[in-house]
Amino acid sequence: MASQDWIDKDFYSILGVSKDASAADVKKAYRKLARQYHPDQNPGDTEAEQRFKDITEANSVLSDPEERKQYDAIRAMGSGARFTAGGPGGAGGSANFEDLFGDIFGGGGGGRRRRTTYSTGGAGGPGGPGGFEDLFAQFGGQTGYGAPGGYGGYQAPPARGEDIRTETTIPFRSSVHGTTVKLRRGNGQETTVRIPRGVRDGQKLKLAGKGHSGAGGAGDLYVTVHVTPHPFFRRVEGTDDVEVTVPITFPEAALGATIEVPVLDGGTVRVKVPAGTSSGRRFRVKGRGFGTAKGTGNLIVTVEVHVPAELDEQAQAAVRAFAEATADEDPRARLAEKARV
Repeated sequence: MASQDWIDKDFYSILGVSKDASAADVKKAYRKLARQYHPDQNPGDTEAEQRFKDITEANSVLSDPEERKQYDAIRAMGSGARFTAGGPGGAGGSANFEDLFGDIFGGGGGGRRRRTTYSTGGAGGPGGPGGFEDLFAQFGGQTGYGAPGGYGGYQAPPARGEDIRTETTIPFRSSVHGTTVKLRRGNGQETTVRIPRGVRDGQKLKLAGKGHSGAGGAGDLYVTVHVTPHPFFRRVEGTDDVEVTVPITFPEAALGATIEVPVLDGGTVRVKVPAGTSSGRRFRVKGRGFGTAKGTGNLIVTVEVHVPAELDEQAQAAVRAFAEATADEDPRARLAEKARV
């Protein structure tokens, strides 16, 4: 790259870092932008491709201590002199770029403009004696500059290995406590995957660097976890809550009771059912749902009044007596009125 380009381009601004940014800051900024504007991620987008070239070019210079030293020196020199495309005595009397460097390429500045053709080698070219590199060498020793792959070109970073996407199915109980599974890859190797407690059905887990290997590093492994249904516990979609349906007797619903309800850890919890509870009423028990790294959900208990399929004579007599005692109460009294609204 010619020094005029180095004067005109602000590599720090291109990477979005300050002039005193550390090598680690430069590397981090480059990787982030390179992923965003890489041609593979933006097929057919010429603007993104040019942006990627600029990013690669800037990183090539700023990531090399010697080239960065040369760049900073030339930028500092450029800030003290105005370079224009005019001849001697151009706008504002500023120095002409070719005049300033004319002697380097075998001609004096004088009063005439000269067009100099740059090549990558030979006398008069950047690689030959008297070229720009001789001047730049005064600022740091190393004479190579520009983006990898040639002056004005770019060289894409080494490609990472491909990602691997797979699936696994675990029992419901394993989703409560967490587990580990072994997955066999296409090359016959096994990878152990830790499934965290509280994992949800359909949740995707990412294992960085566990994909296929490549020159730019290994890809990632993505595992979609499926959880088999449970006959009693049901996870509330999108939450860490678990819901259950518990039958209660008519006397418990009418008179009230305290019932024992199973929970995920294998134990039980006591739930108070107040008198006059109707079928379908829900109760919440805090902190007895799925436990995850972010917290613990709740247990949602729905009660259903159980009606025996068969009653003996004594039970039938008791029900008839109850019906007579509550004959004045009609739960459907206002049903027709509601239907007409």
